[in-house]
Amino acid sequence: MNNLLNNIASEADGTKHPVYLTDGGLETTLIFHRGIELPHFASFELMTHAEGKGVLREYFRDYLEIAKRYGFGFVIETPTWRSNTDWGYRLGYSEEELRRINMEAIRFGREVAEESGIPLENVIVSGCIGPRGDGYSVAGRMTAEEAEAYHAPQIGAFAQAGADVVTAMTINYIDEGIGIVRAAKTEGIPAVISFTLETDGRLPGGESLQEAIEQTDRQTDGYASYFMINCAHPEHFQGELEGEGEWKNRIRGIRANASTKSHAELDESETLDVGDHSRLAAGYRRLRSLLPELRVVGGCCGTDHTHIDAVCEHMFAVTTDGVG
Repeated sequence: MNNLLNNIASEADGTKHPVYLTDGGLETTLIFHRGIELPHFASFELMTHAEGKGVLREYFRDYLEIAKRYGFGFVIETPTWRSNTDWGYRLGYSEEELRRINMEAIRFGREVAEESGIPLENVIVSGCIGPRGDGYSVAGRMTAEEAEAYHAPQIGAFAQAGADVVTAMTINYIDEGIGIVRAAKTEGIPAVISFTLETDGRLPGGESLQEAIEQTDRQTDGYASYFMINCAHPEHFQGELEGEGEWKNRIRGIRANASTKSHAELDESETLDVGDHSRLAAGYRRLRSLLPELRVVGGCCGTDHTHIDAVCEHMFAVTTDGVG
């Protein structure tokens, strides 16, 4: 693990830990705000041409400016949430073409980092992995062994391209997360698992967040660098974090939805619900008090840079000495 990632993944030691921003809802921003067509939410197709890369550079620029203003580090997530074989095949891509796109995405992330104006030692380039199926619902469950084999090619491409870490987003049942961590361990690359939660604070697969984190750690010898929560509004899961428990210290990142609607309601919606910025920011502020190890702050469906700006304004006070 590189020293920068260790700033996020290390155990609490009583010191003030750095904060890292990341982006918001890439696909919803591009579709609803930029009018870009993304079949199957596959933003990785923008990596195949110069115009698409230009759109992505512009997208990241807004978030990077916020990070610079606050003096934060940044986690660049590649636009590869859909670039696994199942989704790639639906769009006509071969496994070899997907491998090249995944590797190019890491190189592109390095370019964005170099252009950002943020010291490179404060930027993490993460290879983003999505679930084999739909992020909102569980279908076609795999065993941990099947998930390991399935996700290994994408993880291998990221490792070969020199990614700092792989981050699996919207993982909605435990075995898929376990398989991803095992595949990353085989490749020798750090891994982060981000679980999606329903309005009751549980995974779509029915497991509690505590169960998901503890079981994944047991089955992988605690290899995951840390865990995250994404694709749910803070009000959906803050109740699950009210109590005590060492497992909560394994949660280092939040990428929440703008909307308080359920996944089923969002699936049926034809317009983008951008939610209430202040309500979302208040939720993040509450989460900061419940999660002492929270270091990575970003957004998910319906959020854009204005949401992240509001979250930072509520969560962190800027003083002459830096962030309080």
